[in-house]
Amino acid sequence: MGISFLAQNTGKRSITINLKSRGGKDVLKRLVRKSNALVKNFHPGIMDRLGLGYETLRNENSALVYCAISGFGQNGPLRNLSACDQIIQGMSGVMSITGSPNTARLRVGFPIADTIRGLTAALASALADRAKGCFIDVSMLESVMATMGWVISNYLATGRAPEPMGNDNFTASPPGTFRTGEGSINIAANKQEQFEALCRVVGRTHLVDDPRFAERNVRLENRAELTEILENALRAKPAAIWQNELNAAGVPAGGVSNAPEALAHPQISKRGLIGCFDHPSGAGREFRFVRPGVKLDSAQIETRSPPPRLGEHTKRILKEVGFSELDIEALRKEKAV
Repeated sequence: MGISFLAQNTGKRSITINLKSRGGKDVLKRLVRKSNALVKNFHPGIMDRLGLGYETLRNENSALVYCAISGFGQNGPLRNLSACDQIIQGMSGVMSITGSPNTARLRVGFPIADTIRGLTAALASALADRAKGCFIDVSMLESVMATMGWVISNYLATGRAPEPMGNDNFTASPPGTFRTGEGSINIAANKQEQFEALCRVVGRTHLVDDPRFAERNVRLENRAELTEILENALRAKPAAIWQNELNAAGVPAGGVSNAPEALAHPQISKRGLIGCFDHPSGAGREFRFVRPGVKLDSAQIETRSPPPRLGEHTKRILKEVGFSELDIEALRKEKAV
């Protein structure tokens, strides 16, 4: 039971099926009849070759939402290539803008492309016509590029290619990351009134009238000088103190945490993001996990069961879709399940 499997499969049941066998195909078709959606991440064409493509399964359930996730989509010159998170980060342009001019090209520090493709598939499935069903084609490459927002939009509108800027903001200064007396802090003084409030809080009110920093555009041109002045002022106190003072003055600010610090924050405890199972099967110890991070009608989405072992619920699910004990034994002898 690998960590990734444990983390991603809480609240699920598991049935294992050999789709190359006649019996396995029959099992999947029976499951489809009672299902709202099917999600698959095989290469394009594989399910068709197995005799389990969209049109075939739609005959079993005309309202089926059939979601096909692949690296590059169901058509195009790259359709048959394999892809993983880092490949997509590189091809999408994400790595080209991650890091500073001296350190890019860097991979984002978690599998962002894998995460985005899953979220895109979930969003598309939610938008699908549940009465008629549909075929959803999720391209990992396209879904990542679609989330790059102003980076791509600005290029399409102006022709200006995005560049790696580290912790600096593309459109304004002083938004960015600054060193303090203890730790670093992110400050998002995007508006003029926020810049003026920042200057008051750090005791540098003269910057408001300084011609190098008085307006948004000139602050961008003189970013390095402004950063040096602000960091000299911010060294007077720790990031935690500045965070409170700046937010009280209407300037969005937050400390820069590592993952353990973020997980230990009282805000995370209050919201109940972290769940726990006591020694689930296969883990050998207490297992903590991250919940979805969303509440419905103010209630936490409960995850009632720990990650299953592969095939743990095979027999139970087969019975639910109409297989008898004799049928199940025959499927096992065929190695269909």
